[in-house]
Amino acid sequence: MTKKKLISVIIPVYNEEGNVVPFFAELKQAIPKEYEVEFIYVDDGSTDSTLTKIKQLQAKNKNAKYISFTRNFGHQYALKAGLDHAQGEAVISLDGDFQHPPKLIPKMLEKWATGKYKIVFTRRIDDVKTTYLKQITSKLFYRFINSMSETKIDVGSADFRLLDREVVRVITSSEEANLFLRGLVSWTGFTSYAIDYVPDSRIWGTSKYTYPKMIRLALDAITSFSIIPLRFATIIGFFMSLFSGIYGLYAVIVFLTNRSSVIIGWPSVIISVLFIGGLQLLILGIVGEYIGKIFLETKKRPLYIVQEKSL
Repeated sequence: MTKKKLISVIIPVYNEEGNVVPFFAELKQAIPKEYEVEFIYVDDGSTDSTLTKIKQLQAKNKNAKYISFTRNFGHQYALKAGLDHAQGEAVISLDGDFQHPPKLIPKMLEKWATGKYKIVFTRRIDDVKTTYLKQITSKLFYRFINSMSETKIDVGSADFRLLDREVVRVITSSEEANLFLRGLVSWTGFTSYAIDYVPDSRIWGTSKYTYPKMIRLALDAITSFSIIPLRFATIIGFFMSLFSGIYGLYAVIVFLTNRSSVIIGWPSVIISVLFIGGLQLLILGIVGEYIGKIFLETKKRPLYIVQEKSL
């Protein structure tokens, strides 16, 4: 009898006490019978009874496991912890809030089983429930990062994906302090296949991805995969210096040739100072962002701290 292939399913959760049980029930039904499966819940420092619900789930299901963090380290690090501990020949990650439909898993496994694809990822298609602001900012983000980086990311790419064990080895060998897994997965260059989906509705709770968290993720994505902002700052600095020199020469010529027409006043001076000062602060901010990342990388702190686990 042929031994079943082991599939790992990673479910990062944060304050999802009302979703744990119903989501697991739907997830179990989605896994094809020809595979053996391990479910790895990663509790990202929940402050409600999420971990308690997971432990109750584990008591009734031997293939349900969990990792619990000491605090909230973030969604990307929860996914990384799951990948670090997964044992399957293929590893599937999806959020435990019903936004990522488990019904797509059979199709993902089907594509992976052909042997043609090492990565099967999903692309979110916005529906009427998605706010106009989120649709616009999402599209702008992907266009912006793709224009600034050699690593291209499909518009709407989600963290709902299947990775072959070979890809997982590459990802887990990375110890980047500022993780952006969508970019890192794309950067590996393995063969991939995309599946479009419309997100399901939540049955409980609200999204934990606030706009500040999205902005932080966007900054990590841009600065982790591109140095173009630094080049942009250099170009701005060069042209501002050139402009200042030309303007200074023009002012001297006007003063020497036609003193009577020169209007001495503060407005032009103040505007120039504010404009140049603002650009300098912008450039310092860009440089500071990269220096800050270098500082964090050199500290070599663990990406996450496990409080308890059952693996």
